[in-house]
Amino acid sequence: MTTPPDHATVPTQGDVEDLADRIGNHLVRLQRVRDRTIAHAKATDGIDPAAYACLFRLINEGPMRSGALAEVMYSDPSTVSRQVTQLVERGHVERQPDPTDGRASVLAVTDSGREAATRIRALRNEKLRHVVADWSVDDLNEFTRLLDRFVEDYERMRPIFGRAADAR
Repeated sequence: MTTPPDHATVPTQGDVEDLADRIGNHLVRLQRVRDRTIAHAKATDGIDPAAYACLFRLINEGPMRSGALAEVMYSDPSTVSRQVTQLVERGHVERQPDPTDGRASVLAVTDSGREAATRIRALRNEKLRHVVADWSVDDLNEFTRLLDRFVEDYERMRPIFGRAADAR
């Protein structure tokens, strides 16, 4: 067990419950704001914004089968299939023969998909620049570090959350 830094205090169960509730409320509020903002976005080429998450995952991780994409997206295969269909219809993704099994196919990003992702990323970053315009570099670095830690820990705990829900 590691000793916390001098400036840190070990939270009590009550602290954790109170702070978890506050964090949860902030996450819900953020999701609502994001959902509304995305719903009004003009630069999505008529594609469901959730489909762009698939596009970015394929760009970051390379070609993969639809089932594998659903798995890394923590989504239902039929949902991912609908999202991929939109991307294929727009020419942003194409199906290619799976190099390990010629009977199957993998999803691969096209040049059009990379261009669309570049546009979406630029718009996202522009919005975020406005949000954090008056933050210090130290604050931005600390927020980035803590957010990364939070997301990593959340993903690590996800299987446990699923088992707890199944047990109810």
